[in-house]
Amino acid sequence: MKHNAATFEPPFRCDCVAMKRSIQAKIYEETKHMTWEEEREYYRKASEEFWSGVERCRAELAASAEPQS
Repeated sequence: MKHNAATFEPPFRCDCVAMKRSIQAKIYEETKHMTWEEEREYYRKASEEFWSGVERCRAELAASAEPQS
């Protein structure tokens, strides 16, 4: 079934602004009393976790793309 882009309804709604504000509030609460060094480590660890997740997804996609014998 083809969809007209003007009338297509996604399967879920996402309020991106509310999600962004919620994430910002969470990060603020977690970091508001940290020293500069603690905050730097917080973001370094978050970045490391993010990129390891990206690599895990890439590996899963590569494995699913390989032909099954």
